[in-house]
Amino acid sequence: MARTLSVAALQTHYDTDLAGNIARTADLIRQAADRGAQVILPSELFQGPYFCVAQEERWFAQAHPWREHPCVTALAPLAKELGVVLPISIFEREGPHYFNSLVMIDADGAPLGVYRKSHIPDGPGYMEKYYFRPGDTGFKVWDTRFGRIGAGICWDQWYPECARAMTLMGAEVLLYPTAIGSEPHDPTLDTAQPWRRAMQGHAVSNVIPVIGANRTGFEPWADYPGGGQGFYGSSFIADHRGDLVAEFGREDEGVLTATFDLDFLSRHRAAWGFFRDRRPDLYGALTQGRPA
Repeated sequence: MARTLSVAALQTHYDTDLAGNIARTADLIRQAADRGAQVILPSELFQGPYFCVAQEERWFAQAHPWREHPCVTALAPLAKELGVVLPISIFEREGPHYFNSLVMIDADGAPLGVYRKSHIPDGPGYMEKYYFRPGDTGFKVWDTRFGRIGAGICWDQWYPECARAMTLMGAEVLLYPTAIGSEPHDPTLDTAQPWRRAMQGHAVSNVIPVIGANRTGFEPWADYPGGGQGFYGSSFIADHRGDLVAEFGREDEGVLTATFDLDFLSRHRAAWGFFRDRRPDLYGALTQGRPA
């Protein structure tokens, strides 16, 4: 009997109400489970608004040790109740250190570990380097009840090295929780389609399904009247060809689902030969900070 995996991406808006954000996410998780999803992906930092639009020290109080984070303690029991895998994106505190992290909860409610975002952006509206250290976990994949899952976080999704590394580590599907939208320095810049295409390329070149879950809605900046960030949604599920098998528009809220045949994908990945024909002996420039 073929091994199949049913996945879901969640898309909704978030605000400053932590309990309300968790409840909204939990409701969507239940909807996804009712539709047969086994691995359910919420978007990045759904605990609250995307606070990295500016450098404000008050937000550090919203970080927690990963095992004690309110999103983890609230949703791990739900994972057990529904028998689903939940990758939970959080603002993590470890002693004096702060990370943008993801906790993988298996279908029995047990945490399998934490991944800390490797690539940290810094630019107008996305000032993450003020808040987060670069991740120190390396890329991670997890053996869950339903399959071997790889997950990056937002800016990680633009880097082919991240997707390739996770696939080399045996990932059978790649997940990317995201918070991305308008560019405050250039209102004419719209990255929605390049954002998708970058990940669709990862799907093609690794022969692997890719799921991107983004938030939607406009989030006003409390300290800057009239300002704010608009998130463009556009969450999607792409198959091993990079074709979109499920997608949301910019303002949709709800659940996307798709099912994949993991045995077929394993055979097909071998048949394409991308991993057979790799030449790591020629890739030294990729590991040098400033190649000649």
